[in-house]
Amino acid sequence: MSQTPTAAPPAREERSSSTTRNVLMVVALVWTVQLVALMAALSGIAQADVAIHFRTTEIAWFTLMTLLTGTFFLPFAVKAAALFGKKRVLLVATGIGFVGDLIAAVATDYRTLLIGRGIAGIYAATAPLAYAITRDVFPRRWVGLASGILAGGVGLVAFGGPFLSGWLLDDYGFRGVLWFMAISTAASFVLVAAFVPESPIRAAGGRMDWVGGLLLGGGITALVYAVGQGSHWGWHSGRFAAHVAGSLIALIAFVLVERRVAEPLFPPAMTRRRPVWTVLLATSIAAGSLSAVGVVIQLLILMPSIPTVSDGLGWSGTHNAIVTSPISAMIILAAVATGWLARRVDARILLGTGSALTVLGYGIGTQLHHNAAQILEMGVIAGLGTGMVMAIVPIMIIEVVTPEEQALANGAQTLGQGVAQIVVSQLAFVVMAQDGAILKGTQFYLDAGFTNGLWLVVGCCALGALLVLLIPKSKRLDEVEVGQAA
Repeated sequence: MSQTPTAAPPAREERSSSTTRNVLMVVALVWTVQLVALMAALSGIAQADVAIHFRTTEIAWFTLMTLLTGTFFLPFAVKAAALFGKKRVLLVATGIGFVGDLIAAVATDYRTLLIGRGIAGIYAATAPLAYAITRDVFPRRWVGLASGILAGGVGLVAFGGPFLSGWLLDDYGFRGVLWFMAISTAASFVLVAAFVPESPIRAAGGRMDWVGGLLLGGGITALVYAVGQGSHWGWHSGRFAAHVAGSLIALIAFVLVERRVAEPLFPPAMTRRRPVWTVLLATSIAAGSLSAVGVVIQLLILMPSIPTVSDGLGWSGTHNAIVTSPISAMIILAAVATGWLARRVDARILLGTGSALTVLGYGIGTQLHHNAAQILEMGVIAGLGTGMVMAIVPIMIIEVVTPEEQALANGAQTLGQGVAQIVVSQLAFVVMAQDGAILKGTQFYLDAGFTNGLWLVVGCCALGALLVLLIPKSKRLDEVEVGQAA
């Protein structure tokens, strides 16, 4: 007797469809989050060529403009996401970032290039929103996995980014890098629009805290600009002092305003809790310092070797990718292992260990950074620490806040990390320039400058490691998930 084929059980079909949908959401959000890191990597690789092409001594602003505008608009983006929806704000930020990338790609002078880079920096606000939306749109059993994949993707960027940027830079120049940024941002917009649903979590009523946002953004901008221009104005000049004083006044006013407004950007009730503010402080310094180290390393590797003028190694982008690929692999392995260990080991230990390894690695690098073997030795040790730090940061945020506070806490951490990265990067340029030379309008750096820049990073990473001691013990990630399931 013949048998008629039976259809797959509806429950199995539903599970398969749900899994496919979740995988597509992970892909879209990983692209969105890691594109921020990839943009930073591409900028670092391209900055030496940009400086030489435009004959500028102000190459610091090529990377810092995006950080500056991203930091300024981040509080507004986080608040807008709570009011109007995370996906909607993701799409707006990505669309504006695409416009900025286009302006930078076609710019024929350095000022226009910086304007484009500044507009593109608004895209940086997408990273904390993407982390936050994972808690809103995924099933509970997918939240930890998705968060770990988003964080661990930094290793993929670290591994593939140098090869990609090396190919673009060597074959198409810095213009190829800029056009790739624009195309990638457009792809991010399409992926989020197609596969990521809107978050169901929304603030009840409320309004934008414009005064608080302007005070916070203005205070940070004034401080960063003063640090960047300090060597030109003079560190004891009235202009420098005025900018620093104005920054402090604005930031103090921001704190006072936030205590009084009904809908603050970052609720004091959240940021006053010791587990929250200590995690925000330690992770911001630790991760921000590591994000800034590329300023020193990429200039050291890619700047040409010119006797008495420049002590760069003069590598091509592709040669850089080949030599540093083991470092990237170490970052990936460390990030994956940290995500697994976070369910079993106190996150404070992981953050402190990762920070200590970066201190050791870059400490060695202050003395040994003159050939491929020495760069590899420094990088493998520091890469292990970098993977640990970058992977544990979002997990530590999950451990100390409620689901309703996730977006705000991610925004506050990204803001703090961005400020640390901007300040350390600016100081690195200032320190390196003290032992450098200007040739045909371009700033070059001698070996003492690179050494002092690495010492600066070592000191900041050490501070991040010490700040871990302030963090009280909190629930591990597995305990948090059990509590939410209950």
